[in-house]
Amino acid sequence: MANTPNIRFKGFTDAWEQRKLGEVLSFQNGFNGGRKAFGEGVPLISVMDILNNQFISYDVIRGKATVTDDEYERYAVRYGDVLFQRSSENVEDAGSTNVYIDTDKIAIFGGFVIRGKQIYPYRPKFMKYLLDTKNVRNQITKKAQGAQHVNVSQETLQDVMITLPSESEQLRIETCLYNLDNLISLHQRKCDETKELKKFMLQKVFPKNGEQFPEIRFAGFTDAWEQRKLGDMLDRYEDPVETPHDGYERIGIRSHAKGVFHSYVEPGKELDTAKMHRVAADKFILNITFAWEHAVAITEEEDAGTLVSHRFPQFSFHKDLKSHFFKFLMLDRKFREYLELCSPGGAGRNRVLNINDMLKYKINVPSVEEQTKIGEYLDTLDNLITLHQRKCDELKEFKKFMLQNMFP
Repeated sequence: MANTPNIRFKGFTDAWEQRKLGEVLSFQNGFNGGRKAFGEGVPLISVMDILNNQFISYDVIRGKATVTDDEYERYAVRYGDVLFQRSSENVEDAGSTNVYIDTDKIAIFGGFVIRGKQIYPYRPKFMKYLLDTKNVRNQITKKAQGAQHVNVSQETLQDVMITLPSESEQLRIETCLYNLDNLISLHQRKCDETKELKKFMLQKVFPKNGEQFPEIRFAGFTDAWEQRKLGDMLDRYEDPVETPHDGYERIGIRSHAKGVFHSYVEPGKELDTAKMHRVAADKFILNITFAWEHAVAITEEEDAGTLVSHRFPQFSFHKDLKSHFFKFLMLDRKFREYLELCSPGGAGRNRVLNINDMLKYKINVPSVEEQTKIGEYLDTLDNLITLHQRKCDELKEFKKFMLQNMFP
């Protein structure tokens, strides 16, 4: 095991100290009795608390405790203690860790948890990141035993090798990673908040069933929305081509209106049909065999030129229906339910959409100008959601890289 990491902060050159985990922590299995033994309302740290990766802190109310002071002390969790998951159906979760960092409160840990009490100096937050590194996780999972349930014991943990730098270097590393965690949480929170705002606005900027006016409107728009049949605002679009035999790119449509995906069809694996259909941008497209699962989408520029079978009909929009407005209108639960009603069939997933029935669906539409405003606003929310999620994912990847390189 190497004693120095690939990436270090300036000024740190000393080798890290190699230790067995059993030299740093003393281990204790959790309490298997009822939580009320420690007093009314006393919570226990559970496996889920560890898996949720939260730094846990509880107020422990002793109340009418039936355990002795010695037993209470034996199962208490204090600042700096490490908590390990003892058993899991998934080998990757076995031995998952959390570190208790509350300086003022005490908790009790349950029977499926192993507590590691600090007997050698380390910074608790640093230890949390150290135990999450690939090297340490691999050591623990390789030592885990069991078939249906994978178990980690105190003996498993005793010989796990770790390396520790000076306290000042621990501080620099934990500060860096803790700041990354805060940035990840910030962007995830912004992403979730924007998703909630979009959900709220989708409920407010479209009229409720049977009404002609939405609850929220942009300034300057006052006219009633007009009810129209879908078939009066869409035209069937077809661009048939000979089925290629030298490979081609196709698109599929995800259920629950989750958009399209691309895949490549290798030569010799093409569909046994003479004709395919070329996809164009800015079209309403759906999968007639999974329309009942809301397999609908609006095509984008990057989808143009891909091929689909006859099961993926496309529709062009009339000038009085904007695609970026309809993109959000088609998310409506009533439309999804209508597609299901228009998809007769037997048991299971063998159901085919009746397109003529679908085109009888009635929608409420405002002026083109108001459609444009609504579409642009909701597109902006989607862009923000994508931005925050992408930033969150990038930061997670950067943290993963740092965990691999800031520790030996």
